[in-house]
Amino acid sequence: MEANMANIEIVYFSGYGHTDRLAQAVADGAGNSARLWKLSENGTLPDDAWEALDQADAILYGSPTYMGGPAWQFKRFADDSSKRWFARDWQDKLAGGFTNSASTNGDKGSTLAYFNTLASQHGQIWVSLGQAPSNTLASTPSDINWGGGSVGVTAISPSDSSPDQGPRNGDLDSARAFGARVASLAERFAA
Repeated sequence: MEANMANIEIVYFSGYGHTDRLAQAVADGAGNSARLWKLSENGTLPDDAWEALDQADAILYGSPTYMGGPAWQFKRFADDSSKRWFARDWQDKLAGGFTNSASTNGDKGSTLAYFNTLASQHGQIWVSLGQAPSNTLASTPSDINWGGGSVGVTAISPSDSSPDQGPRNGDLDSARAFGARVASLAERFAA
């Protein structure tokens, strides 16, 4: 990564591939300053990922929403981060989050609240979505922030969609814009 760019690390889990696409859209928006770290099926990361998170200017969290919260693999990662919490290793780093589920609401707000609480416990500074909702009669799922979130990126991938069919384009556009927002703020914070 270039010396003048902020260091953004994205740690996430994806069960069926839809959240992979969402994470990639966030990373695309953040540009060359972002790196993806996918949690294993057992909820673990390699040592170099932990080292990268420790050196990051911003850490973004992602998971599908399952049964009203993040996947258990993400919860394991959160528990495993307790050594960093104890040492305050992530204090004052930027944080943000994204989630995906099959339903329009799908209790995604609970997952984002979980990420926000995790970040707050670490002493991180939460970056909101920063996008107005698309909530007029003319709005469609192809519009940015059609779900009307504000805490982080919320995406919809219908239950019968393949990863190539979900999340919807408006949600991916929202994710890219969020990644760009985090990158811009991280560069200002790092300066």
